[in-house]
Amino acid sequence: MLLSGCSGSVLPVGAERSGTPAAAPAADLESYYGQRLSWRECGVPRFECATLKAPLDYAKPDGQSIKLAVARVKATGPGKRIGSLLVNPGGPGGSAVDYLQGYAGIGYPAPVRARYDIVAIDPRGVARSEPVECLDNKQMDAYTQTDQTPDDQTEIAKLRAQYERFAAGCQQRSAAVLPHVSTVETARDMDILRSVLGDEKLSYVGASYGTFLGATYAELFPNRVGRLVLDGAMDPSISARELNRDQTAGFETAFQSFATDCVQRSDCPLGTASAADAAKNLKAFFTKIDAQPVATGETRKLTESLATTGVIAAMYDEAAWPQLRDALRQANNGNGAGLLALADSYYERDPDGSYANLMYANAAVNCLDAPPAFASPSDVSAAVDDFETASPVFGEGFAWASLNCAYWPAHATGTPHPIEAKGAAPILVVGTTRDPATPYKWAKALAGQLSSGKLLTYDGDGHTAYGRGSDCVDTAVNTYLLEGTPPPPNKRCQ
Repeated sequence: MLLSGCSGSVLPVGAERSGTPAAAPAADLESYYGQRLSWRECGVPRFECATLKAPLDYAKPDGQSIKLAVARVKATGPGKRIGSLLVNPGGPGGSAVDYLQGYAGIGYPAPVRARYDIVAIDPRGVARSEPVECLDNKQMDAYTQTDQTPDDQTEIAKLRAQYERFAAGCQQRSAAVLPHVSTVETARDMDILRSVLGDEKLSYVGASYGTFLGATYAELFPNRVGRLVLDGAMDPSISARELNRDQTAGFETAFQSFATDCVQRSDCPLGTASAADAAKNLKAFFTKIDAQPVATGETRKLTESLATTGVIAAMYDEAAWPQLRDALRQANNGNGAGLLALADSYYERDPDGSYANLMYANAAVNCLDAPPAFASPSDVSAAVDDFETASPVFGEGFAWASLNCAYWPAHATGTPHPIEAKGAAPILVVGTTRDPATPYKWAKALAGQLSSGKLLTYDGDGHTAYGRGSDCVDTAVNTYLLEGTPPPPNKRCQ
């Protein structure tokens, strides 16, 4: 998953027509494609916000509608405006509006911001767009502390009960929206927004899960594809079980990179012998706190599950490695506050104990998009060895975490399959060789499936590549966005 953040005030903007529909919609969707957005100030200087309407159920377009939060920052110039550039940070469950206001609208390269209106829409079920809700804050605390490496049938039963409670809470609090937050439906929402904004074709930068969303859009509307950047790509053809196992291997690759760096430092909290020893020491640390959680200075203790999440959170960005080393050192000395803070950042838990809806939306979308990875605890038990082969450190926990959709109240509507998007303009797929969350082989797979896919490789660490410090990557992506010219075949950046 990819996380994001936000804040701020703008001159009020009256109701205006953003544009005219660029492609004729089906007759029963004309009212949606023909709607006007009323832009208004939204508390952040230079940014404007609006509300887009879409059908809750596309099979019943005359039925209930859903309200979706949209934000934009207009092109700054100089240069002729190209159009709108839609952005999505991933998740599923990440707020695109927060990502726009906290990063993309101010941090994307200046030449791109000069010539595009940068636009975001919180996907249905996410943040400001009819958010899925599942648990209260205390229940979520209990959920995040549940042991995900159960040692016996009693602990397996407790884990299963937590998954069942989570699913039941989602059904209780979000029954109406829960069956209608699939990636296909969100992609269709994006096409309504494209048309309402007045763009003939969609230009888009999607990261992580946002690549699956972008590829899905291309499959549904290949002739409306403009310039699509899919960074940190997912492979839409693999099952949920394969996806989870591949991601397990991805985090192992990222951890090995971290460990190799760590053991070269005299103060490495995992020892200085070798990366292999560092992995064994981390596994031993997890086993130790499974038996005896570590104090954190607050009522919550650092459990094995929270410690594992804290380590995983730091694998997304090598800039977090120093923080992880400090947190592990503190935990070895009996203070789990540092790892707890990393885990809280992953879960989007605020200091006051409140949670964003990230994890609720994440489960809701994933459980609709593909059949469950496992149907029962016995299925997981049989697969643990396979997951531990992928990662001796993280495998068992990742296997049990893959059980959550088995108890989901809304049946999956998606089926994994290759996406070709025949007829689409060139689509730029970006892959990072040691990406933990979206392994590099996924980027190669998606670029190969797309009939117009072009692969850009970043030989490096961390999750995604655009805007993360590589001039080579940024230049290639910027050239594509501004001129429509993808990089040459087999382009590789260091």
